[in-house]
Amino acid sequence: MLMKEYRICMPLTVDEYRIGQLYMISKHSSEQSGGGEGVEVICNEPQSHPQHGPGQMTEKRIYLSSKLPSWMRTFVPRIFYITEKAWNFYPYTITEYTCSFVPKFHIRIETKFGNDNGHNDNVFGDSPTPPESVSHLDILTDPIPEKHYKKSEDLSCWESEKTGRGPLQAGWRNTTHPIMCSYKRVQCSFEVYGLQGRTEEFIHKNIRDILLVGHRQAVAWTDEWHGMTLDEVRQFERELQEQTNNKVKSTQNNTGSASNPRPAFSRSISVTDEPSLKKMGVRTPTMPDSSQPPTPMRLHSTPE
Repeated sequence: MLMKEYRICMPLTVDEYRIGQLYMISKHSSEQSGGGEGVEVICNEPQSHPQHGPGQMTEKRIYLSSKLPSWMRTFVPRIFYITEKAWNFYPYTITEYTCSFVPKFHIRIETKFGNDNGHNDNVFGDSPTPPESVSHLDILTDPIPEKHYKKSEDLSCWESEKTGRGPLQAGWRNTTHPIMCSYKRVQCSFEVYGLQGRTEEFIHKNIRDILLVGHRQAVAWTDEWHGMTLDEVRQFERELQEQTNNKVKSTQNNTGSASNPRPAFSRSISVTDEPSLKKMGVRTPTMPDSSQPPTPMRLHSTPE
């Protein structure tokens, strides 16, 4: 089991990013979907938390067989997906990932957003993450995979007409206003003998790349989403989810012939067990109601 905390600053406010995050996730998912791979939204519905208030719960399937390293593709089925469940009680979110093929695979991401430049060492309010496990990611200077680079998303060239912000320059995290930080405490586990360490490092490397690309895009696309209301961005989200689902399903249906059938998965592995849901204050049909707010969740107790 490997745990790290990532801190990613952006030249935005926490209130602004509530819209920017939803826009970025929807557009990014759409861009990454096609050829039978990408993100299929299974569920997206309101949910309430006794401590964190109203929010949204989503469940997605992320198809990514071709994106796996060659040594991992040798033992997974042709159609392989990760199941994601997320509880967004902004500015606090929890995301959990499990695997449709490997039940001992689990990622848990606990996120808090703050209007600061990443200096809060106990933002989760339980116990500070050891300094050696904290990684500050810089959306301006940290490298990303070449395939993800776009000149239009290079923040050294970016300028926002709507906000007058940009371009970012060296040392921007100490001089830029407004500024906010996305704190992400990430725990990953892959309990398969002989592959655990190698796979957990591979997972963290990919999480780091995804966080850098996603947060760069949220900033670079500021003029596309800035000024939208929550209702408007939710409508945008619904429209892109439908398009994305259609792209994923249409290709899978075309390739799922009798001579090349899909594997017979009856369902995905459950994303989280009942005790974890109780801790989150989420009720299931078999759970008794509880008037007491759950204690704050810790990443160590057991992902975006």
